[in-house]
Amino acid sequence: MRNIDRLTVQKHQIPSIQLMQNAAAACFLEIKKYFSGNLEGKKALILCGQGNNGGDGAALAQEFLCAGVTTDVILFGQVQESKGDALSNFESVQRRAKSQSASETSSMSFVECNSISDWERIAGSQGAYDLVVDALFGTGLSRPIEGVFRSVIEHLVSISRERSSKSPLIVSVDIPSGLNADVPNIIGSAVQADLTVTFTAPKVANVLPPASDFNGRLVVADIGSHRKLVDAVESELFMIEENDARNWLSRTQYRYGSFKNSHGHVLVIAGSRGYTGAAVLCGNAAMRSGAGLVTIATPASAQPSVAAMAMAEVMTTPLAETDRGAVSDDAIDHVKRLITKASVVAIGPGLSSEDDRTRRFVYSLVKQRKTPMVIDADALNCLAPWPEDLRGSTEAPLILTPHPGEMLRLLGSENKAGLDDRVALARDFATKHDVILVLKGARTLIAVPGRVFVNPTGNPGLGTAGSGDTLTGVITGFIAQAVATLKEKADALEATIAALYVGGLAGDFAARRLGMRAMVASDIREHLSEAICSLNPKGERP
Repeated sequence: MRNIDRLTVQKHQIPSIQLMQNAAAACFLEIKKYFSGNLEGKKALILCGQGNNGGDGAALAQEFLCAGVTTDVILFGQVQESKGDALSNFESVQRRAKSQSASETSSMSFVECNSISDWERIAGSQGAYDLVVDALFGTGLSRPIEGVFRSVIEHLVSISRERSSKSPLIVSVDIPSGLNADVPNIIGSAVQADLTVTFTAPKVANVLPPASDFNGRLVVADIGSHRKLVDAVESELFMIEENDARNWLSRTQYRYGSFKNSHGHVLVIAGSRGYTGAAVLCGNAAMRSGAGLVTIATPASAQPSVAAMAMAEVMTTPLAETDRGAVSDDAIDHVKRLITKASVVAIGPGLSSEDDRTRRFVYSLVKQRKTPMVIDADALNCLAPWPEDLRGSTEAPLILTPHPGEMLRLLGSENKAGLDDRVALARDFATKHDVILVLKGARTLIAVPGRVFVNPTGNPGLGTAGSGDTLTGVITGFIAQAVATLKEKADALEATIAALYVGGLAGDFAARRLGMRAMVASDIREHLSEAICSLNPKGERP
């Protein structure tokens, strides 16, 4: 971001102080939205460090002054010890505060704070505020905060813990102070914000937990940097955006003259005796996601239960089974014939991985596949640790959807410390085996060789039984639609990205209606329609 800011100034002749003013204006706009457009009569406290983040805060104070907000500004340090644009803004605020103090209706104060004792005195005399702005530290912090700044942050943390209807809104400028912008881990005391306004593009700590949990609601604001500068950055980490899903839905939407084969045929190979629910959840989700046809292939003894529970629109077919009721390698030839009619295959939910014959079945199908294949749950366990000779390809991509425990088994490891850097782990595995890796968890990751995408939708309510099976169905259904409608332009990665965003959004709609505690996996499926229509309302109308 520092490089982008520098190039914005050099190549596009936008003064750096203008970027600072634009950042302040973006924060002002979001705060104004929070208060329903009316800030007059509100009281704000702005806490400023001496760097550019504090300069943003000082610029915001001037926006507040114009809007009739009574504003107290505290600079931690001396004005004359600051530099550049920050110094200019501090001097401006200091002048305005002095001129205000001479009037009978002072609406701005400015104080320099140099020690913990100074802060304790100031904090003890503070009245009630409608909002507190954290403009202490920006993206340059790399070590835990100590001294007076730690005291300030702990004061803000105490406010966050004692939330009530009278508690002030806590707004962080760019990133909550105390976080290292480049890492997802917590390095020390940090501000728990209600709202964070970051600029141009999100930073790692804005997006990846546990650091992202401190952001509150995150807004990414444009402050004038040219989009080409952002696109030219050789980043390996990206956040999925609403438009990614919306554009995919628009390109694959139903059109006049289409019919069931126009939207793809999903083959789900799943279930075993006593474990039929996972197969049903997966198949039903694929159907509800918009696939034209869905067939669940399941062991013969499981088929009656699967057929009874599945949507009427979902077909079922029996497979040869082991004496334990799991799919047998005797089913390979039959399944190969089924695959010739399918656009994409999902394999794994409820499949069982205890029998050698089941493991041979899974390995043989994956090795000899000629269509895209989504591998989940027990199919992943059948292939763990991941065989070196199994690789994805452009013609028949492999999409793996492990949760953290399954990921460790794929790696042949029981060391959970290996999951500490989920981004590097996912990227390295995807690169080594040429696969699309969907690593589930808080903020699910999608990794391909050299790149990782972070999905921002979803909530803790998704951590319920069957949600992974449902997600596999949505991914598979979206890939089927891409293959059928886009033909040679079909891209399994784009479909997977859209599926993750839509599936998470459906979970968010379900949680809003039912609460996170009470929602179940089938609720996610039942809210897919609402999620899709919210993203592409025109394309879903006849």
